[in-house]
Amino acid sequence: MALTTAKTSGLAITGLGVAAAYAVSSVWPVAGALTVAVVLGVAVGSTPVLTGEHRQAVARLTKRLLRAGVVLLGLQLAVPTVLALGPGTLAAVVLTVAVTFLGTLGLARLVRVPRALALLVATGFSICGASAIAAVEGVIERDDEDVATAVALVTCYGSITLAALPLLARALGLDAVRTGSWAGISVHEVAQVVAAAGPAGAAAVGIAVVVKLSRVVLLAPVVALVGATRRGRGEGRAPLVPLFVLGFLAMVAVRSTGLVPAFALDVAKTTSTLLLAGALFGLGCAVRLGTLLRGGGRALLLGLLSTLLVLATGFGTLAAFT
Repeated sequence: MALTTAKTSGLAITGLGVAAAYAVSSVWPVAGALTVAVVLGVAVGSTPVLTGEHRQAVARLTKRLLRAGVVLLGLQLAVPTVLALGPGTLAAVVLTVAVTFLGTLGLARLVRVPRALALLVATGFSICGASAIAAVEGVIERDDEDVATAVALVTCYGSITLAALPLLARALGLDAVRTGSWAGISVHEVAQVVAAAGPAGAAAVGIAVVVKLSRVVLLAPVVALVGATRRGRGEGRAPLVPLFVLGFLAMVAVRSTGLVPAFALDVAKTTSTLLLAGALFGLGCAVRLGTLLRGGGRALLLGLLSTLLVLATGFGTLAAFT
């Protein structure tokens, strides 16, 4: 009975956290529900509100929510739409993701950031922010503080970038298409991409979202590669390709058929965000704020360097290939 009560309470706590995250993000859309959810989770987890049983119940629920959310994320991606960008833009996207991911890992060694946090930051900054961090954390050995730190960095530097990029684009004389492409290839979260491209007009926003989603396509191979590398080093028994990554790819294939009705896609998008928000809230609940703050300086430097790297690489590859 006590275990059932704890499970119910864990579900209720997570549900309240997600509802609160949506309420806050509706007032401050740039932050996004996922970012707000992890911040609220850290706030709740750093207080004595949750008992040990409640924390365990939330932790068990978190893994299920995470994997289901990533699977449904695949329904946002249609391969024909991505291919329509053309070989030049796609080459720029692949190269930017690869350079940012590997470059961030190299920079992490330089500034002496632990490998687990480096992998989370590299994935989040190179692909799709909090969603990518939530996906890759399931295939590496990491502390919950690492996840919360990585999401905080994505939020911080993504917010700075969305304000700076339109000013830089205007100073460089970029047109709407080039501005949108640069935003989509460089800015971390989807909501931040829309905000960064917005000042250049609707055409810029449209191209920015498609370019951004083309980066999301690379989530599956990157997570699979990280999992395979971990397995090769004997770090646990992570599957070569996690089942939820295969589910993600299956949903991409389903969306690419063009047979899924629009209302179903809208429902899937909302459901995916809800599930991922619940997962990130749960991850935040396991964090102790004091521990999180103690390792901040080097992580902040890594976030800055990674942001500059993705901006410069994105601009350079677009100039070279498009």
